[in-house]
Amino acid sequence: MLAHEQLKSANSTLDLRIATSSARPDTGHVLVIVHGLPRALGMGRQAAGLLPELAEHLANESGWIVATGTFSGVGGSTGTFSATQWSADLRAILNRVDDHDRRISLAGFGFGGSLALAIAAHDERVRGVATFAAPAHLEHWCRSAEDFHRAVQVAGVVGDEKDLLAPEALRDDVLAIDPLGSVALIPPRRLLIGHGADDLEVPVADARDLLASAEGRAELRIIQGAGHQLRADPRMVATLLGWLDRHR
Repeated sequence: MLAHEQLKSANSTLDLRIATSSARPDTGHVLVIVHGLPRALGMGRQAAGLLPELAEHLANESGWIVATGTFSGVGGSTGTFSATQWSADLRAILNRVDDHDRRISLAGFGFGGSLALAIAAHDERVRGVATFAAPAHLEHWCRSAEDFHRAVQVAGVVGDEKDLLAPEALRDDVLAIDPLGSVALIPPRRLLIGHGADDLEVPVADARDLLASAEGRAELRIIQGAGHQLRADPRMVATLLGWLDRHR
C-alpha cells in the first residue's frame, strides 16, 4: 500500500509517499529513500519518478516501511534547490517517520547518497546508510560554479529564480556537505556503499574512497556493467533487499 501526503519544510511543500506491506509482518524498521540531483534538461520533474514504485517493492519484499519524498524543486514539490534546503527537507522527512520506536535507515542515490551521509553523521536516529553512485569528491562532481549553476537551472529544480543562490554560493553550499568526513562518522552503524563499475558521472574510485574514509567498516558492492542510474537495476534492488534483510 502506498500512501501520499504533503509535508512542510521551511517555505517548501514536499510530496511524500509511504509504502507499507500487507503481505509481510512489520519489522519495526523504516527506510527513507533519498533521490539525487538531476543534471539533464528538464529532469527535475522526473528525478524521483521511479522511487514510489521502488518503495512499494522494497516494502512488500522486506516488511519495512519505506518512505520516499521529493525535495524542494523536484517533482510536485515546491521550492528551489540548495544543499541547505535539501538538508532541511530530509530532516523534515526524518521527523515525520520518527515515532521513537522504529529504527530508521537511509538509502541515497547520487548526490542523495552524499546528503544521506551528511545528515546521518550527526543524527543518531539513523541506524544505517546505503549509498549508490554517491560522489565522494563534490568539488569534482560540481565542476565550476558557473557550470553547476547552469546545470541546476537546466534541470528545472528552481521554483523561483530569485530564490536560487548565486553560482559561487550555490557551489560552496554543496561543498559543505563533505561526504568523506561524514562517512567516517557512520560506523559502527551499518553502512553499504554501492556503485556501478561503468559509472561515467561519478567514478567508481569514489566508492573506494568512501570505504577508505570509513576505515573499511562498510559493505562495498561494485555492480559490473552498471552505469550511474541504479534505481531500476535489479542487481541494485537485490543488493539493497539483502542489506535490509540482514539489518536486525
